[in-house]
Amino acid sequence: MRIESRYNGPPGSGNGGWSAGVFATAAGGSEPVEVTLRRPPPLDTTLSLVDGAVLDPAGEIVAEVRPAGDVDAVVPPVDWATAVAASTSYPGLVEHPFPGCYVCGPDRADGLRIFPGRLPDDRTAAPFRAPEQVSAATVWAALDCPGGWTVLAAGRPYLLGRIAAAIVAHLAPGDECVVTGALIGVDGRKAMVHTSLYGPDGALLGAARATWIAR
Repeated sequence: MRIESRYNGPPGSGNGGWSAGVFATAAGGSEPVEVTLRRPPPLDTTLSLVDGAVLDPAGEIVAEVRPAGDVDAVVPPVDWATAVAASTSYPGLVEHPFPGCYVCGPDRADGLRIFPGRLPDDRTAAPFRAPEQVSAATVWAALDCPGGWTVLAAGRPYLLGRIAAAIVAHLAPGDECVVTGALIGVDGRKAMVHTSLYGPDGALLGAARATWIAR
């Protein structure tokens, strides 16, 4: 496994959702899995999966993968126009802790450019047009940052610590999708969030529950 440099989150490390998707794919199987990031995933580094542990070349643990059970984390959808309107108030357009993030960074013309803005009920929503090349990791990545932006704020950065995802249906290149996120609760430095990805016809493509950690 390798996290290519273009799939970064914070500078010098992999985007949490993309990386988790790569690790989950390597684990195989059709059941949902949960990925716990033990440290920032290194870029352009050969990683191995041994008994559920993602290891770097020195044998240090990068992440752990385990069965997730049911991922009951569906956040209700909104239509495309509502998601587009919400994205205009995306806080990351004004201040972003990692503006080069592959998923939600405004500086990345070649990224996914998912810009989640607030809805009146405090959920987040964003439009998402699938890139020409899609994989399971693309879905995991899309399910990542919209959850974080339910709690991220100016001067209050968080990083993904753990994510469990269930992919319900395939994503196709060029699909115009909507991602929604909801904050479930905060416990000290930990924020628990849910996210959902919906396809052009409004059908659920994937859902995730995640824990974000305040820096």
